[in-house]
Amino acid sequence: MVDIDMDIVQVKKTSEEKKTSEEKKTSDENKTNADPFPGEAPVSNKRKEKFERGKKVDTSKIKDRKLKGWLNKYEEKYDSSVKQAARFEVLNTEEAGFLETEEGEESWKIEQSEICKAVDITSASKHFELNLEQFGPYKMDYTRNGRHLLLGGKRGHVVAVEWMSKELMCEINVMEAVNGVQWLHSENMFAVAQRKYTYIYDNQGIEIHCLKALNETISMDFLPYHFLLVTGNKRSFLQYLDISVGKIISTTNTKTGPLNVMAHNPYNAVVCLGHTNGHVTMWSPNQKEALVKMPCHEKAAVLSMAVDSGGRYLATAGADRKMRIFDVRTYKALHTYKLRSPATKLCFSQRRVLAAACQNVVEVFKDPCTQLQTDPYLRHETRRGVTDIGFCPYEDVLGVGRQDGFVSLLVPGAGEPNYDGFESNPYRNKKQRREWEVKALLEKIQPDLITLDPTQLSKVDRVTAKQLGQDKIKRLGYTPEEPKFVPRNRMKGKNKAGHMERRKNIDIEKKRRQQVKEKVEAKRQKVEEVPAAKPSQNNGSKKDVEKKKEAKPVKKVQAKPVSKPEVQQTTEDKSEEKPVKYSALGRFKN
Repeated sequence: MVDIDMDIVQVKKTSEEKKTSEEKKTSDENKTNADPFPGEAPVSNKRKEKFERGKKVDTSKIKDRKLKGWLNKYEEKYDSSVKQAARFEVLNTEEAGFLETEEGEESWKIEQSEICKAVDITSASKHFELNLEQFGPYKMDYTRNGRHLLLGGKRGHVVAVEWMSKELMCEINVMEAVNGVQWLHSENMFAVAQRKYTYIYDNQGIEIHCLKALNETISMDFLPYHFLLVTGNKRSFLQYLDISVGKIISTTNTKTGPLNVMAHNPYNAVVCLGHTNGHVTMWSPNQKEALVKMPCHEKAAVLSMAVDSGGRYLATAGADRKMRIFDVRTYKALHTYKLRSPATKLCFSQRRVLAAACQNVVEVFKDPCTQLQTDPYLRHETRRGVTDIGFCPYEDVLGVGRQDGFVSLLVPGAGEPNYDGFESNPYRNKKQRREWEVKALLEKIQPDLITLDPTQLSKVDRVTAKQLGQDKIKRLGYTPEEPKFVPRNRMKGKNKAGHMERRKNIDIEKKRRQQVKEKVEAKRQKVEEVPAAKPSQNNGSKKDVEKKKEAKPVKKVQAKPVSKPEVQQTTEDKSEEKPVKYSALGRFKN
């Protein structure tokens, strides 16, 4: 029996040794396979600043626990989204680039033919030229995703092209003058400002609407998040049309002459207008007067202007051959450039590259807002005069409308290299476009929310709340009684009937004390007003009162018995006459 027990003990020891050896092996394997950098990848504050939108909400002073908890959860979600966006920036496949020159070489001397030879075949195919001498000069516009191009000739020629694949969508002649063309929310609809009215066409060139209310239009713009078509006509009327419902939201007479120069701020959707007196005004559909009036050019008309994609900088060009950069936040001029000739068109790219059209020359400046540039970045000269320019979104391409056609120029570093598929997808199909259109309509921003400072929408206007209360009293004709005190539910153990009754009594006692204080204050004010009012009834000083009493005999007056001796006054003893003293007892004299 002893031998058998010893064998069992040895078997147990061997099994335990095997287990321990296996556990050691697994632990060693886990150590080798363990992540050397556990947890989420750290993100620097500089990388997060690029994706932050606004300041964090301070919840330390909020007393409502539910509201405080809801805001804290919302801030946590917002912080996680900012961190994820900063982390996923590494996965972007494209990077922005500019022309790199050698020592002593200037970039503005490089021609388009040299750039086409240096780039790949697909990029070189984006440089092309259309000779349309019969129906010029031409206006142009790109869609938000940069996929489609719209051209409109002054003599009625309208063309819609998918310019990357060079496929013609539609080509029509409206048989009257065309003042401007504008894509709407998608490539399925576009607006044409003709000689008398404004018309809406589809991508097949079929007329959908004739907007007779928008007559004599000479400038157009579109607010994509509000679905508003903004037009300015020869008689200085600024009009807003909601294309989702087909109604005119606002019509304002600016009283500043023809509205040839128009641009909108993408940050707050405020429309900017340039005038012949050198001023720039900013407008909203909610007000009939200008929000801001900026004197930009002295004794010179504003010929063109543009606002960058961030809504921070405003570029204006006047007839005095000057181009100025303004900070929209402070309305102060930052830089001034002297051009060879007046710039008739200005345009900002997504990466703050500014293009200026001066007669038949197009000059491109690289970031002229933050740094003062001595020379242009690129320069291109055309055969005929330039009538319109525009950067293509998400492409390093600048479209130039001329008097005899259209030219597509390559501008390295102008476009945003990485697009947001939820915002505008250049490669979306028909189904994706439909889904995006429905979502955009559901998220449409109302025109009432267009203000200079969009952050005011999240604040409480306390002055307006007081005014609303006063208006309610005027409307009712009496001050409504306050609702009865209803104690709210408390935590467990504090919601008993006795506790609730005690809270009710405390509230009632506070109201009683307030009423008593008001009554005492009213009585005190009455007592103070009585002595001050009696001298004013005599209409004179004390000397005048004495003279009157000398002229007329004063009757003996007996007052009620008081502690003080009675005072008698006659006209015989004038030498012993004393000035009359008024007291509170004068009210009780007969």
